[in-house]
Amino acid sequence: MNYIIDLFLHLDVHLADFVAHYGTLVYAGLFAVIFAETGLVVAPFLPGDSLLFAAGALAATGTLDPTLTTVLIAAAAILGNSVNYTIGRAVGPRVFSSTDTSGWVGSLLNRKHLERAHEVFEKHGAMAVISSRFAPIIRTFVPFVAGAAAMPAPKFMTYNVIGGLAWTAVCVGAGFVFGNVPIVKNNFSIIALGIVAVSFIPVVMEVIKQRSSSR
Repeated sequence: MNYIIDLFLHLDVHLADFVAHYGTLVYAGLFAVIFAETGLVVAPFLPGDSLLFAAGALAATGTLDPTLTTVLIAAAAILGNSVNYTIGRAVGPRVFSSTDTSGWVGSLLNRKHLERAHEVFEKHGAMAVISSRFAPIIRTFVPFVAGAAAMPAPKFMTYNVIGGLAWTAVCVGAGFVFGNVPIVKNNFSIIALGIVAVSFIPVVMEVIKQRSSSR
C-alpha cells in the first residue's frame, strides 16, 4: 500500500525510472494503463490525469517522444471508452434490470436509474461524455452507462473523440509546459494531489446538486 501511495505521489520519478529500465516498452505501459482506466469498469483507481501530466513533463525533456506519447494516450483514451460503451450496450440493460432492489447495490442498479440515464444522455449527451473525461472514477462509468442507456453509437463516438482529444491535450499539454518548472518539479507530490482535488470538483458539485434537488 505504501508503494502504491509513493508511486502516485512521485509518478514523475517512477515514470522516468521505468523509461530508463524498460525503454520503449513504457509506451505500451502508458497505453495499457490509460486504456484500462477508461475502458474497464473495474479499474477506476488507476492514475489518469496525473499520469498524463507526468508523461507530458517527460516529453518536454525528450525522455519520451512528444508526438508518439500524445497519439498513444489519445488512442488509448478513445479506444478504452469505446470498449466500455460496447460492454455497457451488451450487458448494461441486464445489469440494471434486476428485480431485486434490496440494499444499496439494488437501489443503485435498478431499471428506473437506467431510464433516467437514458433521459440524461438524450438531453445532455455531449456534456456528459466530454466533461466526464476530466472527472476521475466518473469517466470510467459514463461510457458504460451511455451504452446501457442506448445512446446512439455515432453520437457517442463523436463526443468520445472530442473528449479524448481534449483530455489528452489539456493534461499532457499542461505537463509539457509546466512540468519542468522548478517549483512544479520540486513539488510534484503536491501538484499530483492538487490535480486530483481539482478533478473531483465536478463530482462534488454534482453530488451537492443531486442532494439539493431531492429535498
